[in-house]
Amino acid sequence: MSDTVFTQVGYTLGGLVNYIKMGEIGLPDIQRPFVWPNSKVRDLFDSMYRGYPVGYLLFWKNGFLDDSKTIGTDDKQKIPNLLIVDGQQRMTSLYAVIRRIEVVRKNYDKEFIKIAFNPIDEKFEVHDAAIAKNKSFIPDISVLWDEETDLFEISESYISGLEETREIEPEEKKKIRRAISSVEGLKNFPFTALELSPDINEEQVAEVFVRINSQGESLKQSDFILTLMSVFWDEGRKDLEEFCGKARKPSSSGEPSPYNHYIHPNPDQMLRACVGFGFKRARLKYVYSILRGKDLETEKFSEALREKQFGVLKEAQGKTLDIQYWHDFLKSLRLAGYMSKKMLTSDNNLIFSYILYLMGRLEYGVDSFVLRKTIAKWFFMSNINRRYTGSPESAMEFDLARFREITDKDEFVSILNSISDSILTGDYWSISLPTELATSSPRSPSLFSYHAALILLDAKALWSNMKFTDILDPNIVSNKSAVEKHHLFPFNYLKNLGYKSTRDTNQIANYALLEWGDNVKISDQAPKDYINEMEERFSPSELEKMYYWHALPKEWYLMDYPEFLIQRRELISKVIRDGYEHLSKEIEYDPISSDEHSADDIISQGESENIEFKSTLRINLHTQDKDSRIENTVMKTIAGFLNTRGGELFIGIDDSGQAIGLENDKFKSLDNMSLHLVNLINDRIGKVYMFFITISFPEHDGVTVMSVKCSPSPKEIFLKEKGAEKFYVRTGPSTVELTGHEMQQFISQRFR
Repeated sequence: MSDTVFTQVGYTLGGLVNYIKMGEIGLPDIQRPFVWPNSKVRDLFDSMYRGYPVGYLLFWKNGFLDDSKTIGTDDKQKIPNLLIVDGQQRMTSLYAVIRRIEVVRKNYDKEFIKIAFNPIDEKFEVHDAAIAKNKSFIPDISVLWDEETDLFEISESYISGLEETREIEPEEKKKIRRAISSVEGLKNFPFTALELSPDINEEQVAEVFVRINSQGESLKQSDFILTLMSVFWDEGRKDLEEFCGKARKPSSSGEPSPYNHYIHPNPDQMLRACVGFGFKRARLKYVYSILRGKDLETEKFSEALREKQFGVLKEAQGKTLDIQYWHDFLKSLRLAGYMSKKMLTSDNNLIFSYILYLMGRLEYGVDSFVLRKTIAKWFFMSNINRRYTGSPESAMEFDLARFREITDKDEFVSILNSISDSILTGDYWSISLPTELATSSPRSPSLFSYHAALILLDAKALWSNMKFTDILDPNIVSNKSAVEKHHLFPFNYLKNLGYKSTRDTNQIANYALLEWGDNVKISDQAPKDYINEMEERFSPSELEKMYYWHALPKEWYLMDYPEFLIQRRELISKVIRDGYEHLSKEIEYDPISSDEHSADDIISQGESENIEFKSTLRINLHTQDKDSRIENTVMKTIAGFLNTRGGELFIGIDDSGQAIGLENDKFKSLDNMSLHLVNLINDRIGKVYMFFITISFPEHDGVTVMSVKCSPSPKEIFLKEKGAEKFYVRTGPSTVELTGHEMQQFISQRFR
């Protein structure tokens, strides 16, 4: 049998209160957010009054020498000999009532815990206005333990007050005096404490807590660390909590304040930011090691290292809680298109982005313009990627490790940008993201990234002249929201079609943000019935841009609902990608352009993954004859675009990018040429896929060329060739055939 790691010690309630008052037992400052409701405090006193056990207390001997002092203060007492690990809420309740001290609630409002007692019924109640008027109650039992209190006077005063309402028998008076004396005597109530050895570490303490806790609750690491912090460096914890308290309410005096529309941080979250910035560590448990003087690499202890590491923590916390840095960082979130907390699904992502901001600004000296842009891009990526959900500390620790040897600001920026771009690849946009959008969750990160992209692209609400920037402004609060989520295919309309599950009707791809008046007007109409009234407000060019923003396929209102969802997810993904690219490029990005100059801009960039040039559609320039092999190269390119992430084929442009026009193909007219290509697509790919293809004839360098724009197909495309079906994809500026296992793997990832 191993040696026990604890000793059992008995206390009285009065003894515990005195030890806490003298500092021998380390109860965190009473001015801490207190989570117990007053009714639970009432029940605690009732259980003690009736002689019921109220559980063990768990203490941990700190193991410091008698002359050890707290860090960061010159006039404070010694470090407590015992730290309260389990029982903080019980002891806070008892200490606050017996010594009549205010507690602080989670919203940082202060109050006294007032527990009333009826000596006749021997019943405890939470004080309220009715009890205050009821002569049967002592309204606040705290008076019983006041040093100036005379218990006899209290009993007689209570009896006199009660006699004003009715006659009291002698036996009843005796009962009243006994009951009041019994409540005052609770200071002698026995408590059993398990005192853990100073030789065990914090992980072992946490394990002991879990094993003895009757409710099987986990010891929250943040509470545990903050308890230790209040013992070792109480000023630091007070600063954290003051910052967090002020962040919850706008400043009424006009003074600078950390208040914001994104996060009401908790002290442990801001402490995480301090440790991440100061030590490039993500795990809160490192705070304990830092305060004890434990080297994070060698795991050795020293008093000198303790003071040194505290200095780093103190400096880091001062900068982390600097309101100027805090608000400058929050501008990065706005720059990323995120307007308020309503668009965020992870506080961890915000806190880690703040760590990176502080590192970039204060350690690496990155230009503020570049830094805000870089952090905005990172924030956008990590939100849509859910980077810090699941095991956030592990992910943060991994990311911070990249910067422990970095000293150059350009390398810092390069690492962040390269990580973002390596995650949000072409496959992510065309395969992963559309799959993630196949959900009805109203709190999906992909949905909020879509809204952020609409803000980045300066979009307007559907069928409205109101910009998203104004619509989602968190400073505007009214009885009716400026916009409402609208089912493009209304709920009751779908219900009549047989779609009764909200999993089907409430798909992200079925929602758009409309002005609330339009939402009411549309009601349950079928899309084909309300579309004309909505569209007649705008010109064709306005509708084109609006339908791009809102990812609406051509003639979407006539489509079958399942097909509509598939196609709209693809288009939403494209809009999100365009928003991200706008954020990345530091230039104005306009993905919709139908004028004649757009072809010039695209062609001038040369061939790429999504741009291809062909001299002719059907004529072999060497023989000047029609050649099915030429037609086949065109069809392979179109099939490759459809199977990958879309693209644009220009016919009448040679390999060097020179415009040679369409005369070589010898069609009677452009209509004949267009019809010929449509027939080829219908025969060799399928009529249904013409929906994803747009044919036009722009001019380039003074001659007419043919443009074939292809959107990504929701289903795999096979090209018919000499009685066989072949599968093509784009890889860089080339079209390649995939067969066997490669084809199966690609299809399973891209279309399933």
